[in-house]
Amino acid sequence: MYKEEIIMNSDEVKIIKKLYTEGTRICLDEDMDDPQGVPAGTCGTVTGVDDIGSIAMAWDIGSSLNLLPDIDHFHIIT
Repeated sequence: MYKEEIIMNSDEVKIIKKLYTEGTRICLDEDMDDPQGVPAGTCGTVTGVDDIGSIAMAWDIGSSLNLLPDIDHFHIIT
């Protein structure tokens, strides 16, 4: 079963774009709820944020599945 998508307002999207700039490293804390999802513990690099607040990723395993900030569980690698 898929988690329903959450719509962000423009102010929330602006915050996401400031927090997750291109080149930010991310680690996924839980498996993504998607048939082609990325497994927990996978790291990747932010390639951008679109206008709905979805975080575009280049995962180290070769996937490019986007993160949804209000649905997926992840943290920034410092």
